[in-house]
Amino acid sequence: MSEQSPRQEFSGLRMGKPFGIPVYVSWTWFIVAAFITWLFGDTFRQMLPEISSAAAYAVAFAFAVLLYVSVLLHELAHSVLAKWYGLPVRRITLYLLGGVSEIEKEPPTPGKEFMVAAAGPVLSLGLAGIGWLADTFLITGGGVPEVLIWQLWVANLIVGVFNLLPGLPLDGGRMLRAGVWKLARNPGTGTVAAAWGGRILAVLLVAAPFGLATATGREIDFRDLIWPVVLASFIWMGASQALRVARIRARIPQLNARALARRAIPVTAETPLAEALRRAAEEHAGALVVVDHEGRPLAIVNESAVQATPEHRRPWVNTGAMAKALEPSMVLAADLAGEDLIDAMRDAPAGEYLLVERGGEIYGVLSTADVNRVFSGV
Repeated sequence: MSEQSPRQEFSGLRMGKPFGIPVYVSWTWFIVAAFITWLFGDTFRQMLPEISSAAAYAVAFAFAVLLYVSVLLHELAHSVLAKWYGLPVRRITLYLLGGVSEIEKEPPTPGKEFMVAAAGPVLSLGLAGIGWLADTFLITGGGVPEVLIWQLWVANLIVGVFNLLPGLPLDGGRMLRAGVWKLARNPGTGTVAAAWGGRILAVLLVAAPFGLATATGREIDFRDLIWPVVLASFIWMGASQALRVARIRARIPQLNARALARRAIPVTAETPLAEALRRAAEEHAGALVVVDHEGRPLAIVNESAVQATPEHRRPWVNTGAMAKALEPSMVLAADLAGEDLIDAMRDAPAGEYLLVERGGEIYGVLSTADVNRVFSGV
C-alpha cells in the first residue's frame, strides 16, 4: 500500500539512500515480517514437502523480505519520478501496511500528479508481469525458486490492483484527484472527491465479507474481518486527513504577511525593558526589534520571555536580554502571501519572523502562532 505524505517525525531504522532518497524501516515492519513468516510457514511446508519445517519458515521469511523489497521499488517509482519533476522527497518509510513516500510538495499540474501517482502501481504490475513470465517460461522445475516467484508475482498483482482503487490515500485516489482537478481546474475539488471515494472504499471493504457470506449462505467468520477492518481504518483515516488538508489549503490564499504582522518598533539592546514596552504602548505596536546604533535589525524580542519577566524587574532588565538573534532565514519580505509565505516559513521554521520592505526598512514581526490561528478550527 502506498501514498504520498506530508512530513512525518518518526524515522525508524535507516537502511540506505538509493537515488539520494533516505529509506527507513519502521519497527512495525518486523511485526508484519513475523506475521507473514508464521502465516506462510505452513503454506510453504505443504507446497514444498521435500524441505523441513525450519526451512519452510526460512523461505516464508525470505518471502516477507522480498515482498517489502517490492514495496520499496513501488515507492521508489513514486519518489524518483517526483524528483525528476523537481519535487523534494524527504524519505521513504516501510511500515505496517506497506510504504510511504514523503514528497514535500504537491505536483504543480494534474498531469504530473497523475503520473507520480500512477508510477507505483505501474511498477508493481510490471513486477507481477515479469514474475508471471519467469514462472511460466523460465523456472518450471518446481522447488523453492518457483514457489517464491509465484507468491511474489501474485502479491505484486494484488498490490498493484489494490492501489489503483479510486480513493485517497491510495494511488488510485491521487489519480482520481488529478482527473477531477483537470476537469474542475481546482485541486481542492479533486481532493474532496478522491477523499470521499476513499471513505466509500473503506465502508465497502468492511461490508464485503458480510455480502460474501450472505451470497454464499455461510456464517461470517469474524477472523475474516481482521484485515478488512485494518485496511478500512487506514483508508478512512487517510481520507479524513486529506479532507482536513483540503480545508486548510482552501485558507492559504487568505494568508497575507502584512495583514498578519504585528507592528514593530526599533529599540537598542541596552534600552530597559520597561521603557521599550512603554514606547510600544504609545505607538500601539505589538512587537520589539533590537537594532544597532545605525538602525540595522539584530534580534526580535521574545514575547513569552517578556511575559515571564515580573513587572517590578522590567526597569532593570535590558531589552537585549529578552531577544533572539536574527538569522538571515528569519527575515522575510513583507509582501509575501499565500503559498509563497507558507513555503518561506516551511524552509526556515521559527516562532517569529522579521518582515522588511524591499528597501530593507522594518515593517513588523510575523508570529507563527498568528499564522496558525488562521487555520484553527479546521
